[in-house]
Amino acid sequence: MPDRPEIVHQISENAFEIVERRVSAWERIYGNAALRKIVVLAVLATAWELYARWLNSPLLFPTLSATVSAFIASVRSGVLPRAAAYTITLLLKGYVLGLILAALLTAFASTTRIGADLLETLTAMFHPLPSIALLPIALIWFGLGESGVIFVLVHAVLWSVALNTHAGFRAVSPTLRMVGRNYGLSTTGFIGRILIPAAFPSILTGLKIGWAFAWRTLIAAELVFGVSSRSGGLGWYINERKNELLIADVFAGLLTVILFGLAVENLVFKTLQNRTVKRWGMEG
Repeated sequence: MPDRPEIVHQISENAFEIVERRVSAWERIYGNAALRKIVVLAVLATAWELYARWLNSPLLFPTLSATVSAFIASVRSGVLPRAAAYTITLLLKGYVLGLILAALLTAFASTTRIGADLLETLTAMFHPLPSIALLPIALIWFGLGESGVIFVLVHAVLWSVALNTHAGFRAVSPTLRMVGRNYGLSTTGFIGRILIPAAFPSILTGLKIGWAFAWRTLIAAELVFGVSSRSGGLGWYINERKNELLIADVFAGLLTVILFGLAVENLVFKTLQNRTVKRWGMEG
């Protein structure tokens, strides 16, 4: 190429030198995700306390300090731990049963065309149907007790998990599918060694959505079933305290629901995500 005298090239001797600088304290603090979340929670707690004091109506909106005091008192008396333990046990029963049914339905859909058509048809029919709408039917079919609550929990978990898992399976590249077939894997081995690891981001999303749906559905269901059968879950606890106009205790029950949701998200799903999806390089 001809020379261009209007352009001057200057090559620095230190062009490829690694530049190092000390990270400031603010950058270290801002780069800590856990610390940022703690700051967000602290801001929300402060806003709650200030707004409640400004409103000055404990029957409408108690302060955070009053809620924490009611929470501690309920924990010491053992009422809130018993209610939380009952709710969590019931939630795990419905969640696990929903996961088992979702796994069977998705496996059938991933291996046969009839199964895929069945899953698509069922999810189109039942996934948009709110689980709360099934409470009257569950009441008629199962009566008052755990069976009706577990029924609506399974509905809350099944379709979201099956739909996300099946979508993840369908997104697996043809190359990986051919690798599994060339190795002569059985149907179970093909699903366990090829489809599940490749589709795990979608599966994890389905697990999170199913858990959130089940948690919300259970609290609402306990407000109906728990009160009627005196089962003593968190929904029962919240409703009983509302009837007694112990609004700080009602907020203590709601705070328990929030804390448990945060614990599951950050201790269970976050750990699972770090050890699978991030470790495998499937997420930035």
